[in-house]
Amino acid sequence: MKVVEQSYEILSLPENLLQMIEKAGRTCYKSEGKITDSSAGKFVKMLIDRGHHAMIEFGSIIVKFITNRGVTHEMVRHRLCSFAQESTRYVNYGGDDIQFIRPVWLDDPDQTDAEMEAETIGQLLWYQAMKDTETYYHKLVKQEGWRPEQAREVLPNSLKTEIVVMGNVREWRHIFSLRCSKAAHPQMSALMRPLLAELQGKLPVIFDNIIHTEA
Repeated sequence: MKVVEQSYEILSLPENLLQMIEKAGRTCYKSEGKITDSSAGKFVKMLIDRGHHAMIEFGSIIVKFITNRGVTHEMVRHRLCSFAQESTRYVNYGGDDIQFIRPVWLDDPDQTDAEMEAETIGQLLWYQAMKDTETYYHKLVKQEGWRPEQAREVLPNSLKTEIVVMGNVREWRHIFSLRCSKAAHPQMSALMRPLLAELQGKLPVIFDNIIHTEA
């Protein structure tokens, strides 16, 4: 077995995203004549400030995530997005080390000695459970002849999976408002907060007013 870290990669972030939103939005006001080389940011900010969020649906971002199955079960609830996910029906994990995502609450450097001691037991239990999962999956596939779609019944939420998510920026704003909040699952928020921070750097006019609370 192999324990890996979750991550993300922005696959598509059009350079003219703000310009596309402006061009669509100005159709409503018939103010296309006011478009200049520098007008898009100010116009998009006006749309967001006025709550005219339907217009920002004209800009889309595609992100690839490597995370666990538990996180993606939550992710696909955002039904306005499009998803392409690694399939446990068709991918055969019987020939290689099965990969699992490290829970973010393990090996926290800010924990006290007492917390670390208690966690060590929990970490060992989790590690053994993942090791047992790999053993049983391999036996079902190699010894019992089960197909991957059958053997997957023993795979846990910690299983590494890859998912590509495409969503318009209005939906991404909604995702971040939920998944970066204090109430979000820690594995999800640990994945989404760095992405939000990167997008705030790239598209501040769209994402800067999304404030997350510390967990």
